[in-house]
Amino acid sequence: MHIRDEEFHPDLQPQVSALRRMARLMKIPGFVRLVDWYRRKEMGKDVESLDCSTRNIASSLDNYPIRTRIYRPKNSVGPLPCLVYFHGGGYIMGVPEGSSELIRRFIETRPCVVVAPDYRKAKSRPYPGGFQDCYDALIWARDNTQTLGCTDRFIIGGHSAGGGLTAAVALKARDSGDVSPVFQMPFYPMIDETQPSDPDRNIDPPVWDTGLNRIGWSAYLKDVREGREELSAYAAPARASTFKGLPPTITYVGDKDPFYWETQTYVERLTGDGVEVVSTVFEGCYHAFEYIGDGGDIGALAQKFTFDSFAQYYDRFAI
Repeated sequence: MHIRDEEFHPDLQPQVSALRRMARLMKIPGFVRLVDWYRRKEMGKDVESLDCSTRNIASSLDNYPIRTRIYRPKNSVGPLPCLVYFHGGGYIMGVPEGSSELIRRFIETRPCVVVAPDYRKAKSRPYPGGFQDCYDALIWARDNTQTLGCTDRFIIGGHSAGGGLTAAVALKARDSGDVSPVFQMPFYPMIDETQPSDPDRNIDPPVWDTGLNRIGWSAYLKDVREGREELSAYAAPARASTFKGLPPTITYVGDKDPFYWETQTYVERLTGDGVEVVSTVFEGCYHAFEYIGDGGDIGALAQKFTFDSFAQYYDRFAI
């Protein structure tokens, strides 16, 4: 279904055409790899206001060294809660350094140590590669609290595919009992691999549309579809039979985002299973509207929701 420019929030309309062109380019074979190559030029870039370092964590799958960025406030005193953050990128691109501004904002909102793995993207190793890399980063943080200078109060979060990985990691942590995150933040999470056939859900907003969603899932679940791996809720968290026992949750989504329907279903199921949820919907907003391009006042409002909600849950659950 085509979404007309005037259907988007007024703050976003001036950039819809340009961002739609980028979404079309990303469907050209090889273009996503080019974008990912360009983004990887940020690797190792520090945030001036933070103490930044890099560690390699051995993957429990194959001993692959998971390059992991660690951020903490300068001159911090005493152990701090730990946020394990998973960056977005449709399971096919991105590096944690691309989320450094977000990470800085989290740390400035409430002091914490941030562990951000550069998990493997689908072209390197499809599921369970990225998922297990993220889970291994959480377990590594749990086992290295003294080295990290953090407490045993773990928060997990991420945007888009990072939100999907957050939801998946939360499920495995619950099922295994290995660690108990005090809350999770799967923002507009990529959690449902099924692609809608009804026209209302086959949409063409800027940044990330239904066509790109198919590309992302096809790459991430390549080994599943070729019979080498089983499809489980750790691959696509919407498949979970129950969400009981998951930690308190913060999320939001725009109603012009392909993830709108699955996010709303996720919120409804979490609530129905007794999980405390803080969520909202931003009308007329496409995917990542608050961080890509000029989000205007509506983008600032989404960012305020993010960091205000983080502060409230941090004060209640992390200290």
